[in-house]
Amino acid sequence: MSTALWPLQRAVYAALTADTPLMSLVTGVYDEVRESAAFPYVSFGSITELVDDAHNQRGLTTNLVLHVWSTQLGFREAAEVFAALDAVLDRRPLAVDGFKDVSVAHQQHQELRDPDPEIRHINVTYRVWMTKEEE
Repeated sequence: MSTALWPLQRAVYAALTADTPLMSLVTGVYDEVRESAAFPYVSFGSITELVDDAHNQRGLTTNLVLHVWSTQLGFREAAEVFAALDAVLDRRPLAVDGFKDVSVAHQQHQELRDPDPEIRHINVTYRVWMTKEEE
């Protein structure tokens, strides 16, 4: 079974950065965040894959974690960014190279106060189911 790690990250990045409402709220979507990055922004967290084969088809169930970062007091700005991010991914079509029948669903999110009292953070987990295309 080949991994979907990089194809999934590319697909999610493309979907997020192509969305005008989301991109009007953030300064960027990052895999690796530079310290000089301006807030608010979205960053990739971990991606976990589990083999999820069915009969004669190879499949994966993936947990994708994304992070919303803000320095606005309270969680309003972070929540608005999260809502825009969720509108792009939750139960929306996603084209992942090498995979078909891709289904994305919001699993959970959590508001967090960073050790830096100026930073607000929401982490969100999406479950992604996909079937490997025939080679």
